[in-house]
Amino acid sequence: MKFLQFTLLSFFFLMLCTHSLLAQIPQVPAQLEFADLTVKITPQAQREIQLDVDAQYRNPTYFKVKQDRINLYMPIVERELKSLGVPEDLKYLVIQESGLIPDAVSTSNAVGFWQFKQGTAEEVGLRVDAQVDDRKNIATSSRGAALYLRKHNSSLDNWMTALVSYQMGLGGAKAYFGNQYSGKKVIEVDRNTHWYFKKFLAHKIAFENQIGMFVSNRQLVEMKVQGPVTLATLSKRLGVSEEHLREYNKWAGNGKVPAGTFTVFYIKAGSLPMEPAISKSEDTPQKTPVYTAAEKNSPVYKQANSYPRISGNTTNANQPNQITVNELDGVLAAKSTSPDKFSEEIGLKEKKFLRLNDMNSDERIETGKYYYTEKKKTSAEVENHLVLPGETLWSISQKYGVRLASLKSKNRIRKDADLKAGMLLNLREPRKRGEAIPIIPIAQPAPQTRTVIATTAPGQMVPEPQPEKPSVNKPERITHTVAQGETLFAISRKYGVSVENLKSWNSIGSQNIISVGQKLVILKP
Repeated sequence: MKFLQFTLLSFFFLMLCTHSLLAQIPQVPAQLEFADLTVKITPQAQREIQLDVDAQYRNPTYFKVKQDRINLYMPIVERELKSLGVPEDLKYLVIQESGLIPDAVSTSNAVGFWQFKQGTAEEVGLRVDAQVDDRKNIATSSRGAALYLRKHNSSLDNWMTALVSYQMGLGGAKAYFGNQYSGKKVIEVDRNTHWYFKKFLAHKIAFENQIGMFVSNRQLVEMKVQGPVTLATLSKRLGVSEEHLREYNKWAGNGKVPAGTFTVFYIKAGSLPMEPAISKSEDTPQKTPVYTAAEKNSPVYKQANSYPRISGNTTNANQPNQITVNELDGVLAAKSTSPDKFSEEIGLKEKKFLRLNDMNSDERIETGKYYYTEKKKTSAEVENHLVLPGETLWSISQKYGVRLASLKSKNRIRKDADLKAGMLLNLREPRKRGEAIPIIPIAQPAPQTRTVIATTAPGQMVPEPQPEKPSVNKPERITHTVAQGETLFAISRKYGVSVENLKSWNSIGSQNIISVGQKLVILKP
């Protein structure tokens, strides 16, 4: 009897949710605005488009899943379209193309968020090879789509025909539409209007009032990293699983970020089982303690730069069994190298060395840093550490000779994104559940006004490059001979030019065909 009651209640609840969703299905209006156009829709076309709108809402569960993806990715799509002067309304096209599934593949072998074929992807500067597939990267693929649409609109002079050209190509759109819509600002949609545009309008109407509505508290975070580095290594730094990073970085072939600077995506909050760095009591909210300027002269503030403590034969610190680091056997790195070479030099097995220092095999040994050859402790000699700008959980654990897992556990903090300058971390006693981490306001370093060349270790965050003033130098004319295995994309990257320019300079068609031994003209800026 109880089971029957539960089943009936579940059924009524499901019906109530379904009815609630169906009750809010938007209706197709007789007129709407799209990009810079006024779109008038005939009654027959309204009914036709309404069927597609209704289809989006037919399955409430699937609709919510899609809505969640839209709210996750759409801020990045909007940003990339805006940066290239493409109307924001075009963002609904990515929903139509892939449902925002990063590795979606069509029957014609179009791939990714914006469903690019390889040749078209390379035309707009996307990288497609065994290591990187930019079509599965929401930022780069959206930028490529914006370039593609902007180029077609400049030729067709109408955003409706430019949008349809996304499905049939520029040549196809010119043949289909001719010049009848060029420069027009009022469009009438009727039974004869191209199906692709009517399908787009259905997606715009279905989702334009849903974007930004609460579905979950997940937030997509972008972090620039310097490769080569594996997603397994990054997952450790970010406090998420490797599977999590693979899910949101399907552009990275084989779970590896290759050499160069790339953006990695991960979820900051929501479905991840994590606790905030600064917790609040469930009963009464706590204010984060703030220390005054006078307290900055306390020993805990001054000790930040007094570790690690080195003793022993410091003249031979780069040799094993010569020094101790925080009373643990250690060694100084005399040069930057890989962990396997360094561990061989100091007479340790690589796996043991990595385990002792909470490292992964693809991380670099840095010149002037101290590394442990003995197991680190679970607690430090001192009670607290004041977090300074630029520090990470790993660097703090190395500074005091404390295991990384112990440091995270004591402070209920799991990743560097939750670490803030001025935090007073516990190094001995675990922090109580709900206890706020105190923060001492400290001065941030003043920005440098001189130009410097910075090197970044693999896996570390990379600062945003500052825009340079445009050069007025005359382009240098270079002749490149195509070698075996080269592609237009590889050649464009080699000389720092776009695939589109490379094709234009050499009259290469849309199939991107080049042959071994072919001479290509390159105008290098």
